[in-house]
Amino acid sequence: MTTDPIADFLTRVRNAVKAGHRVVEVPASNLKKEITKILFDQGYILSYKFEDEKGIQGTIKIALKYDKLTKDPVIKRIQRISKPGLRKYSGSSDMPRILNGLGIAIVSTSAGVMTGKQAKAQNIGGEVLCYVY
Repeated sequence: MTTDPIADFLTRVRNAVKAGHRVVEVPASNLKKEITKILFDQGYILSYKFEDEKGIQGTIKIALKYDKLTKDPVIKRIQRISKPGLRKYSGSSDMPRILNGLGIAIVSTSAGVMTGKQAKAQNIGGEVLCYVY
C-alpha cells in the first residue's frame, strides 16, 4: 500500500521515461484518470487506455511520447508539488507559470482537475498537484 498514490503514479511515469519504455501501466483511480487525460490533451503522452476489471480498481495503460528524430522524451520533468504532509494551494491570481508558460501545472479545483491556465481563466484556485514540462 502506498501512502501517496499520485506520487506513485508520477514516479512510475518518470521511471518509464528514463528507462525508454513505450508503455507504462499504473493502478487506476478517478484522480489518476483525470491527470492522464490532461497529459494527453496537452500533448505529453501519445495515448492512454483505461482497463476496468470487475471487483478490481483497474489499470491505466499509458503510451509515452518521444521525438521522432532525436528519440528524446517529450516529458522532460514531472514533479510532485503538493504532498500529504505539506499541501500547496494557490489562488487564481497567483497561479504558478511553469518554464515561462511552456510547462503546465496540474491543479485540483472545486470544478475538477485542470491545468493552471484553465484554472486562472475560470478564476478558480486549488491544490497544485504537480508540474510537467
